[in-house]
Amino acid sequence: MNGLGAQLGRHTLTLLLLLLFQIHILCLNADSRPPPDVCSTHTVLPGPKGDDGEKGEKGEEGKHGKVGPMGPKGDKGQKGLPGASGGKGRAGTVCDCGRYRKVVGQLDISVARLKTSMKFVKNVIAGIKETDEKFYYIVQEEKSYRESLTHCRIRGGMLAMPKDERANQVIAKYVSDSGFFRVFIGVNDLEREGQYVFTDNTPLQNYSNWKEGEPNDPNGHEDCVEMLSSGHWNDTECHLTMYFVCEFVKKK
Repeated sequence: MNGLGAQLGRHTLTLLLLLLFQIHILCLNADSRPPPDVCSTHTVLPGPKGDDGEKGEKGEEGKHGKVGPMGPKGDKGQKGLPGASGGKGRAGTVCDCGRYRKVVGQLDISVARLKTSMKFVKNVIAGIKETDEKFYYIVQEEKSYRESLTHCRIRGGMLAMPKDERANQVIAKYVSDSGFFRVFIGVNDLEREGQYVFTDNTPLQNYSNWKEGEPNDPNGHEDCVEMLSSGHWNDTECHLTMYFVCEFVKKK
């Protein structure tokens, strides 16, 4: 028994010595290795995703970018539904239409007269003739003798009365230069047949310029007088319509 125990002790000691020897060799090998290169590149695999951090504060508003080009026109939308009906309006007042119709009628007359006057003034600006005492103007509107009288009077004048050769020549040249053949002048025998007077009722004592053979009045209806472009006078019927000459006295 003692011999067996001694033998086991020797084997155990041998194993321990071998173990210590191997450990010593490993330590020598570790010391003889070169130090690791700190600049060498190592492949590092990413680790697992960490938790979200706290939300930062809101930054300052950035500058507005450049406005882009206008887009194409869109399609027309569908018609909307009709709106609700409005409420009933208040009842109107009773109109005194008779009085207003009268006022409107008077305004219409005034407007018509104003238009006529404006037309007359516009035509006058186009050209007039004059002597030392009077202005003469051919109204280029065909009217009867009585209408011509009224037209001149409501404008502050009279149907032209050539009471001397000078006035007659001025009017005749005016008619001829304007390209007209005849015009009414202020001479008639409406009051007494055969006794011609100017429209201011003065008789033809000092001057007249009848065409040869005139006045003849074969049928008794030629009670008004026209001046031809030659300057001669001719009796004619008053209902005929033609241009006429108004005269206006110059203010001194």
